[in-house]
Parts: sequence; structure tokens; C-alpha cells
Amino acid sequence: MNYSRQREIILNTLKQNVVHPTAEYLYDVLKKENPSISLATLYRNLNQLAENGIIKKIDGLESSSHYDHNTHDHYHFICDKCKKVFDISADVAPDLVKKAQEETGFTIMGSDIVFHGICKNCNK
Repeated sequence: MNYSRQREIILNTLKQNVVHPTAEYLYDVLKKENPSISLATLYRNLNQLAENGIIKKIDGLESSSHYDHNTHDHYHFICDKCKKVFDISADVAPDLVKKAQEETGFTIMGSDIVFHGICKNCNK
């Protein structure tokens, strides 16, 4: 993937907004300092970054995809009340994928494990 100044700006903005933002959220943030960026450019670059494994595209949380700069193995927790997405270390169940492969005989190439519930803040 060739270098692109816009892609660099998009990636840096994603890293600064670790809330697993949607493209629409990122677009609102980016437009403030980069008014020339288009939504189509943002989507194209997010998809390229995800296809190259630089970021993760998370589908199935809502109607819009979310994006995550953290590409290390981890799970997600979605608060059903405030809708925030939190990272959970894969260390809480380090052998989960391996055990699933052993039990099923499947070759698992990747996984997106999502927990749902109420976060600490909403539980207060």
C-alpha cells in the first residue's frame, strides 16, 4: 500500500479516538481540521487500512461498521445501555480459539468475539 497523507491523517485520528468510532464519527472529527476530506475518501481509506490489516473493521455492532486501531488479539464488550465499545484482553481466555478448533476440527482464520451487557459506568 502506497503512502497517502490523507490515510496517515485518518489513521492518526482513529488512534486518537479509541472509542471504536464509526466512519461518520471520524468524518465529523476530521472535517474540523481537514475540511477538504470527503466521506468517500474516508471510506475508501478505512477499507484499504482494514484490508491490509492495519486496522480492524468491526461489523455487526450496529448498522454502521466501527473501526479499531488495535489489531492485537482481543475481544469486545458492548454496553447495551450507552452503546460504548470496550476492549477486553484475549488473556481472559487465551486458549479460546485453540479449544474451538480442537473441539470442532475447523481451521479458524480469525475471530470477532463480542460480549454484551452493562458497563461499570452504567451500572452505577
